[in-house]
Amino acid sequence: MLEYQKKRVAVLRKEHFNAAHRLHNPEWDAEENARVFGKCNNPNYHGHNYDLIVRLSGEVDPKTGYVFDTKVLSDLIKKHVLDKLDHKNLNLDVEEFKSLNPSAENIAIVIYDILREKISNDYDLKITLFETERNYVEYPI
Repeated sequence: MLEYQKKRVAVLRKEHFNAAHRLHNPEWDAEENARVFGKCNNPNYHGHNYDLIVRLSGEVDPKTGYVFDTKVLSDLIKKHVLDKLDHKNLNLDVEEFKSLNPSAENIAIVIYDILREKISNDYDLKITLFETERNYVEYPI
């Protein structure tokens, strides 16, 4: 049996979801919204195929060899994130975005907050959210 010293390892789970949104600030007029958000301010919304990476890091448990059971992580993500966001209009269907602009940055923060409540603070949690192949955000930094 390997002698376990306190070693930290990261465990990552990649998921995918589709959602529509509109970037819009109700405090601004139509011209300012169009200038700042461009096509993303389309009043009829637009969609993305998001890729989500959830990263947990912590110490390896010498009894299981795991940092965190990836099946448990997968189930948490499905139940609390994917079921909430996938194939939804974020502005209309998701309570958190009724008064919060659903930018990639804000979506990542919301996902983090949802999962942070479900995962012990013994683990470091990081969210990486790809809005496109070239544009992605990470939270926290």
